[in-house]
Amino acid sequence: MTTGWDKFQELIKEQMRKIYSDVYIEHAMDPRNIGRMEDADCFVSVLGTCGDNIELWLKVDKNVITDASFTTNGCSATIACGSLMTELAKLKTLGEALTITAKKLIEELGGLPQDHVHCAGLASLTLKKAIVEYMNSTHNHGKKTNKERAVSKKPFRVNELEAE
Repeated sequence: MTTGWDKFQELIKEQMRKIYSDVYIEHAMDPRNIGRMEDADCFVSVLGTCGDNIELWLKVDKNVITDASFTTNGCSATIACGSLMTELAKLKTLGEALTITAKKLIEELGGLPQDHVHCAGLASLTLKKAIVEYMNSTHNHGKKTNKERAVSKKPFRVNELEAE
């Protein structure tokens, strides 16, 4: 039996399909890997110029990302980009994960409106920041607890070249 809520969600998806791909809608409305990770090997928090924030947790074993999760206060584009970014990063080596670009996220999501391209940049750069933090913390200091990890909240700007 279809409820009023189910009908409402279908109406929203119908309107979204006029602008976004099914992949985008799926990640925005049913994000993967959302939530905090208590036993993470790395945590970063990055604030984008639009005010959206992505927090990212990574679990790493032998230079392979075995798990990833995120939270955000951002729009549906930031949610979709964060969700896809964690999916693409899982089971990749740190080096492979560093190649996940904003352009790759945009392509996998079936495109983004120009005014949301920066969301893919935020997700991609958050992942890169987490990998660098992990590498720095394990190389220089051994493993740290979540409370000891550096938290980055410096805004950055995503230009067209970074999105490509």
